[in-house]
Amino acid sequence: MNQRKRVFSGIQPSGRLHIGNYVGAMQNMISLQEEYECVYGIVDYHAMTVRFDPAKMQESIFDCAVDYIAAGIDPEKSILMIQSTVSEHTELAWILNTITPISWLLRVPTFKEKRQQNPDYANMGLLDYPVLMAADIMLYKAEVVPVGDDQLPHLELTREIVRRFNSLFRPTFPEPQAKLGPVSRILGLDGVNKMSKSLDNCIYLDDKREDIWRKLSTAVTDVRRKRRTDPGNPDECNIFTMHKAFSKPDDIAYCARECRTAGIGCLDCKKILLENMCCDLEQIQGRSEQLRNNREHVLHVLAQGRRRAKEIAARTMDEVYAELGIKVYH
Repeated sequence: MNQRKRVFSGIQPSGRLHIGNYVGAMQNMISLQEEYECVYGIVDYHAMTVRFDPAKMQESIFDCAVDYIAAGIDPEKSILMIQSTVSEHTELAWILNTITPISWLLRVPTFKEKRQQNPDYANMGLLDYPVLMAADIMLYKAEVVPVGDDQLPHLELTREIVRRFNSLFRPTFPEPQAKLGPVSRILGLDGVNKMSKSLDNCIYLDDKREDIWRKLSTAVTDVRRKRRTDPGNPDECNIFTMHKAFSKPDDIAYCARECRTAGIGCLDCKKILLENMCCDLEQIQGRSEQLRNNREHVLHVLAQGRRRAKEIAARTMDEVYAELGIKVYH
C-alpha cells in the first residue's frame, strides 16, 4: 500500500502564466513529486468566477497543461487533471455548502478585494470560491497543499470546513497543512502589488530575453536607494526576492553583499538576475514548444489524469454518501 501523504494543488487556466505563478506555487509543486503522491489540477471552474472568453477557454486549458509539464510536473510521478472533467469536485462542493456558514465566506479577504475590483461582477461563485477550493483538496484527502502565502486564508477555511464535517459526521477527512516554498511570493514589477496580469506588472513564462530585460530594467528596487553609491537593503528589495527564486547561491550571496556595500548598482544586480532567470525560462520555453508540437501526448496525459483522479474521487464520495445517508438506492 502506498503510504506517502497526498498533495493537491491547482492553477487556473486564466491566460499566460507568469513567474509569480511559477515561484509561488509551481516550483514548490515540482519539488514535492518525489516524496508525496501528488494530484495537480487545472481548475477551470475557478477561472469562471471572473469575466472570461468561452471561445478561448479550451486553448487556455491546453496551454496551462503544457506549462505544467514544461515547468517540471512529471505525469509519471503526479496526476495532472482538469477539474471540470471530474464531476465529484462540484458534487462535494455542494455538500460542503450545506455545512459552511455564510459568515465564514464573507470574511475571506480575497472576496472583499475582488468585489472592490469588479463591483458589477461580484457573483455567487466568487463568494463560494473557497468552498470549491476546499472540495478540491478534500476530495483527494490531501494532507499537504503547496500554496503561496496569499492563499493561506483559503486553506485555513478549508481546515475549518474539514473540522466541521468531521464533527457533524464520522471523522472522514484529514486537516491539510500548508507547504510554503523557499520563496512563497514575489511582488509585481512595481514592487508594491501582487504580480498580476490585470495590473500588467508581470514577467511571463514565455517572455523572450529582450522582453524580460525591458521589464526588469525599469522594475522597482529598494526605494530608499536613490543613487548608485547608496548602500541598499536586499531584504527590502523585490529584485533580490527574485534572485532567491532564480539565481545560483553564489550569485545570491554576491548580490546581497555588494548591494549592502554599494559595490554594485541596481542595474548590475538586474543583469545578473536576467542571466539566471533566462536560464530557467528558456529551458521551460524549449520544452513548451516540443509539447505544443505533440498535442496528442498532452491530451493523453490529461485523459490518464482524469481516469486516475476519478478513481480516488469515487472512493472518497462513497464514504461521504455513507456518512450522509444518501445514494442508498443507486
